[in-house]
Amino acid sequence: MHRNHTAMPLAATLFAIALFSVMDALMKRAAIAGGAYSAMLVRTVLAGTIMATIWRLRGGQVPPLAILRVHALRGAVSAVMAPTFFYGLARTPMAQGMALSFIAPLIALYLAAVLLGEKIRKAAIIAAILGFVGVAAIAAERIGGAEMQGEAARGIVAILVSAVAYAWNLVLQRQQAQLAGPLEVVTFQNLFAALALMPFAPWLWALPQGGEWGDIGMAAVLATCSLMLLSWAYARAEAQVLVPIEYSAFIWAALMGWLWFDEILTPVTLFGVALIVAGCWIGTRGGKPMPPVEP
Repeated sequence: MHRNHTAMPLAATLFAIALFSVMDALMKRAAIAGGAYSAMLVRTVLAGTIMATIWRLRGGQVPPLAILRVHALRGAVSAVMAPTFFYGLARTPMAQGMALSFIAPLIALYLAAVLLGEKIRKAAIIAAILGFVGVAAIAAERIGGAEMQGEAARGIVAILVSAVAYAWNLVLQRQQAQLAGPLEVVTFQNLFAALALMPFAPWLWALPQGGEWGDIGMAAVLATCSLMLLSWAYARAEAQVLVPIEYSAFIWAALMGWLWFDEILTPVTLFGVALIVAGCWIGTRGGKPMPPVEP
């Protein structure tokens, strides 16, 4: 009975992660062609418009000012998280970029201690050591073997900056879960992220050309569908059951990188991701894992 109860949420989560991986590949291609900022600004505007329409049709009401402040803060964090991730992904193989982003749940353990007053457990210290050794292994291979070491280094730094913002995003998600439903959260996350990105347009904006519009538009649709699937799944199964499925993103990222960008998966990357995932598993055992949110 329990297996039947969780089968559909597990399948929905797995499918959502696969869609997110295709979205990542589309955004990487758009970021390479026209820049991560422009691709992300267009995507947030499109996704925000789609989500706002669905939210209003389902009877959504503008929340109180106190809740809007939380939405605005998370939108601002997302405005840092997503462009830096796609900037880094444009300069890093997809499997390596995804592996580096997995460090975020470990960073979130320490941010939760600072921002929410949660106690740091011994397991979190062991987890952090494993995670950072994994990151160091991937970074060393990437920088050491890259033809353009400066570009490789900037890509890794950007993804790690994104991981810190992603970790803060996870902590904010814990706070938001007590204030608003998933549909409202996703809607205002996109809208406020777009508002936070717009002031930089005079310096960073470049009009997408040709096929970039198709890539970004499809990415917005896939991101919206994926977030809705995850919201549905996490409303019907415990987070501790579904969160491990998030790590299937590495498999999809490796596949997308191979199919779309001729990227090769190396043993060092596999070793690094194994350490990072092991660290996340150790660090979150006994805690209250929250569903991650894609850039």
